[in-house]
Amino acid sequence: MNTTRQMSALSAEDRFGKRVAARLSDTSDNLPHEISERLKAARMMALSKRSVIKVETAGRVLNLGATAALQAGGEKFSWWGRVAATIPLFALVAGLMAIQLIQDDFWADEIASVDAELLTDELPPTAYTDPGFVQYLHSGGRD
Repeated sequence: MNTTRQMSALSAEDRFGKRVAARLSDTSDNLPHEISERLKAARMMALSKRSVIKVETAGRVLNLGATAALQAGGEKFSWWGRVAATIPLFALVAGLMAIQLIQDDFWADEIASVDAELLTDELPPTAYTDPGFVQYLHSGGRD
């Protein structure tokens, strides 16, 4: 859609430019000789000051569209190349295993500290499961 809009905008500009040029050409015949010579000199001066655009062509244009160009390459990996390609995979797996072990140790230490607090408390552990005790704690111990 954008290309059709751009093309129609360009054609509208072209038509407008041609109409303006035709109108100016028609009225330039009625101008006095002195004014037409001054306009001619001004046109020549403007053309001499105009910068020349240097056109350069690109060496090669590659159009891949919207596809990803991921290729394995033309050569086969040697044995060392395959080993080197698997090293990041092993490092990732080892890192994930280390994170899991550290997390397990952290949770085990936290659970052990909660258990130690429960067992060394003055109340027996069955008091925490009593619904009346939970209600007593929610009321702020005002009973």
